[in-house]
Amino acid sequence: MYELNLTLTPAQAANNETIKQAAEKALKFSTGTITNIQIIRRSIDARKRQPIVNLLVRAYANEQPQTIYTTDVHYDNVTGKPEVVVVGSGPAGLFASLRLIELGFYPILLERGKQVGERKKDIALINRNVQLNTESNYCFGEGGAGTFSDGKLFTRSKKRGNTQHILEIFHRHGAQDAILYEAHPHIGTDRLPNVIREMRHTIETCGGTVAFEQCVDRIIIENHKAVGVHCRNGMSYRGKAVILATGHSARDIYQILQQQGITLEAKGFAMGVRVEHPQALINELQYHSKHPDSNLPSASYTLTAQSNNRGVYSFCMCPGGHIVPAATNTDEIVVNGMSSSLRNSPYANSGIAVELHPEDFTEFSNTGALSGLYYQQALEHQAFLEGGDVQIAPAQRLADFVFGQHSTSLPRSSYLPGLRSSDLHNWMPSLIANRLRNGFQQFNDKMRGFLTNEAIVVGVESRTSSPVRIPRESETMEHPTLSGLYPCGEGAGYAGGITSSAMDGERAAEAFALNYKATHH
Repeated sequence: MYELNLTLTPAQAANNETIKQAAEKALKFSTGTITNIQIIRRSIDARKRQPIVNLLVRAYANEQPQTIYTTDVHYDNVTGKPEVVVVGSGPAGLFASLRLIELGFYPILLERGKQVGERKKDIALINRNVQLNTESNYCFGEGGAGTFSDGKLFTRSKKRGNTQHILEIFHRHGAQDAILYEAHPHIGTDRLPNVIREMRHTIETCGGTVAFEQCVDRIIIENHKAVGVHCRNGMSYRGKAVILATGHSARDIYQILQQQGITLEAKGFAMGVRVEHPQALINELQYHSKHPDSNLPSASYTLTAQSNNRGVYSFCMCPGGHIVPAATNTDEIVVNGMSSSLRNSPYANSGIAVELHPEDFTEFSNTGALSGLYYQQALEHQAFLEGGDVQIAPAQRLADFVFGQHSTSLPRSSYLPGLRSSDLHNWMPSLIANRLRNGFQQFNDKMRGFLTNEAIVVGVESRTSSPVRIPRESETMEHPTLSGLYPCGEGAGYAGGITSSAMDGERAAEAFALNYKATHH
């Protein structure tokens, strides 16, 4: 086996035979010597006029490729083992449950929404602007918010080993090979539901419990310890601990914790809009050609700026994607983005968010740690009033937004429920709107042509991260004043995105196991 770096054209990198030929040339082997090629890492460098593809490959001469996995995973039957209640079936809850099984514990995984198949039907109704089910939507249901909103697996975490482990578990459950080697791995909203379903099957096959339509309304506390949860339907679930992995859109959980006297903290987060361009324009800007190589994927971008001492940045960029309605209540408008695995939509969209601090929410200061949550909720309600009908979203042409002009018409959009022209520059809070307008002008300095009325901004992109943190001890990962409660993932304020949430869920399971074994020799 030989490991080597190759720099190829997009056309060469798209074909295994030409990759083999390039490897043979680099190794000075005769034609046909290399029998198998295994891609370890792949990235595109489009900084110069002609984009190139960088590959790290393993080349095999008359050998079978080695295993692609870096870690061993064993899921044994845990029937009769100590039980742990896991609340929320997003990436943090799913990976916490799988890790508990590996460690010899019985997970009871609770989800307020529906199974992924039933959830699809409710999402179809939202997209047709018929109705919003507050318990089954783009945020709530099997797999959490990521299931129907893209499945990007890129994280800025430096813990590459842990990250690779997460990718391998997704791959073991049916995700495509490419997630193991792409620099910015992505499963796609068309494939993720089946992957999530297979993860549930693993939990159930090993004896664990997965229960749907179980919305928690109270933590069960005995002797100052969390020992279970009570649900709205009257059901109770008990265990040795509670891993809380509810996601940042489960606002009622924060309110329940506050009512029960469980300490919470306000934290900074970000809000803004979703911007949508024709994908062909983004391709032209990024690949420096009106007709880029057809072997190149839909182009993406990452943009940052500083405006009045606050960061303005692109978030969850979806090349070849769609803008989707991500509200969880009937009187709010929230938008998010997603892409299928092929990323072949004619539109490119991205969240553009402004950094916010707890001191920005003084009008809600009487709500304590939930001030940011109520600020967020107020803006989402205003967007609903501007849209005017179920999930119709307010929108404005990009240049009109930046220069304070009314948009008399809107271009076609990927947002299925529909758009209504609205002057976002007037009704969004000035601390957000003005920084966004300035940020877009800075973005245009970096990507000339980005600021155009061919693009639109759609409001509001408000669920970038949690405005609340559920504190925990750094070593034990338990809540500092309530033992047995393990907050994790985005909803607890410790992660951002699928991969980091999954890693945090595993850490919570490992911390519980360590704490449990220390007290049960």
